[in-house]
Amino acid sequence: MSRLAFAVLAMLFLGFGAAAQEVLPRDPGIEATIGGQFDAFRRGDVPGAWAYASPGIQRLFGTEDRFAEMVENGYPMVWSPGDVRFIDLQTLGGVIVQRVEVIDGAGARHVLGYAMVETEDGWRIDAVQILRAPDVGV
Repeated sequence: MSRLAFAVLAMLFLGFGAAAQEVLPRDPGIEATIGGQFDAFRRGDVPGAWAYASPGIQRLFGTEDRFAEMVENGYPMVWSPGDVRFIDLQTLGGVIVQRVEVIDGAGARHVLGYAMVETEDGWRIDAVQILRAPDVGV
């Protein structure tokens, strides 16, 4: 993926730390969209995973192959996920963000923020940011 594409995705999340937030109730449609994309990646179904991307993401990457390359290289825990758990749904600066915990094949824990947009075809993934997982005391 180009540096420009990474920069555009990163810009979607600028200011989240300082943005006003509101915790929302769970949304089965959002969870089904994200879960469906994880399932597609588990099956190696790139066209299926691509279908869950927002129109903006599809325009940004242009092809399923470029999208797949970006996910495989930038988000290996999404490309080949282990266990997935939905943490909470929030609005951050007007953006709806679903936080998700993913355990990768090596057992490492990752927390991701999924920016979601509602389209006439339902919820779609508009960006993903790797968040810092909270430290766990032993």
